[in-house]
Amino acid sequence: MSIKHIFFDLDHTLWDFETNSAQAFEFIFKENGIGVNIDEFLIHYKPINLKYWKLYREDRVSKKLLRYKRLKETFDLLSYRISDPKIDLLSKVYIDNLSNYNTLFDGAVDILNYLSPKYGLHIITNGFDEVQTKKMNTSGILEFFDKVITSESVGVKKPNPKIFHHAMQLAKATINDSVMIGDNFEADILGAKAVGMKTIHFKEKHNTETDGVINITGLLEIKQYL
Repeated sequence: MSIKHIFFDLDHTLWDFETNSAQAFEFIFKENGIGVNIDEFLIHYKPINLKYWKLYREDRVSKKLLRYKRLKETFDLLSYRISDPKIDLLSKVYIDNLSNYNTLFDGAVDILNYLSPKYGLHIITNGFDEVQTKKMNTSGILEFFDKVITSESVGVKKPNPKIFHHAMQLAKATINDSVMIGDNFEADILGAKAVGMKTIHFKEKHNTETDGVINITGLLEIKQYL
């Protein structure tokens, strides 16, 4: 690859969202007297959260509704009675606390140390402005990145082509010298490929096989291609 710029997704690619999210929920439930088993909660919450993030990417729910509904539906499935004001409070303190946790995927710092002397590194994320930079700072990786592009700052979400073009413009990159690395096939891979970017798909265990693209199951495998 004749690459000069690498654009990473953040959540589920470098930053271990599931681990950090579980720790944040465990903390806020204890602090707010929520009497549910955290493991049972997460079993239901994880697919519901993914569903609402897909709806959010498609502009079918607002940020506020995403934050409320993913908790409301999970508590309903657990038959746990909780008021709407309490759900609103939990949705806020969850976001406030999420970026306090800093678990990264194995090899994240090593691969960034390997790549940073050779390439311009950037982030393109659908995550919320108020937490993404804090996540990166807390986990010690913010210093690796030149540009951090959030969907809120652009006004559209991956896979919308506008966010990729905007990111490349900010980074002074071109389609031919850029590669996108992310976990979400629809948002990261198909979105980037649609504008002509090269891609590397970081496949978590729940992902299905994706033919026709470079697939990796560990971040250090990026060394084989860059």
